[in-house]
Amino acid sequence: MKIVAVCACTAGIAHTYMAQEVIEQECQRRGYVIKVETQGGMGIDNELEQEEIDEADVVILAIAVGIEMQERFDEKMDQGKVIEVEPGVAIKDIEGLIDRAEGLVK
Repeated sequence: MKIVAVCACTAGIAHTYMAQEVIEQECQRRGYVIKVETQGGMGIDNELEQEEIDEADVVILAIAVGIEMQERFDEKMDQGKVIEVEPGVAIKDIEGLIDRAEGLVK
């Protein structure tokens, strides 16, 4: 399974990068391809290309604020392949979040 994600919290510091870390670790543990873009205090890092988004099975938006270029995900939203949660939810229940992602592709 291929997953792409965007993480962004209100301060753009701690929770953004904590969510990125747990998402990457859980996906790697399950053998999934993962790429996580962060939109934090230092701007956009690891920016997702449209092709990567289009090829993904699921998009996870672990965000607490509006993100830049959110329209990139419109087609996946229309397909019902986007999960949007607060970064804290990803941090506290990453197994449940990735289980939800798996449920979208079955």
